[in-house]
Amino acid sequence: MGNAVVHFEIEGRDGEALQRFYSDMFGWLINADNPARYGLVSREENVSGDGVGIGGAVFEVPETPSSSWRGPTRAEGYQGHVTIFVEVDDVETALAQAERLGGTRLQGPDEVMGGLTMGKFSDPEGHLIGLISTATA
Repeated sequence: MGNAVVHFEIEGRDGEALQRFYSDMFGWLINADNPARYGLVSREENVSGDGVGIGGAVFEVPETPSSSWRGPTRAEGYQGHVTIFVEVDDVETALAQAERLGGTRLQGPDEVMGGLTMGKFSDPEGHLIGLISTATA
């Protein structure tokens, strides 16, 4: 089997409104109690409590994205996006591979919370894809 989809992001112009919408729509318990208001959706803590599916996040397009973001910005009127994240062994290696295959690096690799490294690229048709790897001991 190939690499698995392990995370999603729904990013838009009004993070709180989107969090309410998806919470009401699908029963997602969204925890945005952090400085970035990054609304984490835990598959283990969903309303049904069955742990089925993947975790993700619902949040607002930041005014200032990470220092490695090469895509459009909120100041330019960017509306947001939905991204799936695929787990890879090494984000930099995967981003370089995407570029060799005709994709465009948009972000990363960035080290983020909990020992995770993330990156994003667009495929040759412009679809946004995320990459994630976990720190190995």
